[in-house]
Amino acid sequence: MTEILFYHLERASLENVLPGLLEKTLERGWKAVVRASSRERVEALDGLLWTYRDDSFLPHAAGGPHSESQPVWLTDTEEVPNEANVLFLVDGASAKPDALSAFSRCVMIFDGADEEAVMKARRFWKSAAGAGHEATYWKQSESGRWEKQG
Repeated sequence: MTEILFYHLERASLENVLPGLLEKTLERGWKAVVRASSRERVEALDGLLWTYRDDSFLPHAAGGPHSESQPVWLTDTEEVPNEANVLFLVDGASAKPDALSAFSRCVMIFDGADEEAVMKARRFWKSAAGAGHEATYWKQSESGRWEKQG
């Protein structure tokens, strides 16, 4: 069974949230794959992870040689060359619930202001729970901390 975390963005953007979640993933000694909805978004996220903070570096790749050695892999496909423990679904990217068993954790990050994204997250919740995965819902408090809901 894979643990699935749903992060509902209301007070921050994906660009503000994703780097911190990836840092925490790497601190645990895990590898991650970030699946976006398009190659353009992958390229934008690649640029973000190089520049999001002056005093930090997130080792990652979005293609090229030695992809299996990268702790963070950015893609718009189902490839997982780095044997990631965590799958991040961003910008409307999806996964089949039966494919999640390859991961310890799946993190779906969705924009609460986008009704289509909210509906897609609800459908994914139902299908993932129906497949036996444990799902939790996280929302930012007014102070900016992530809090588990329900």
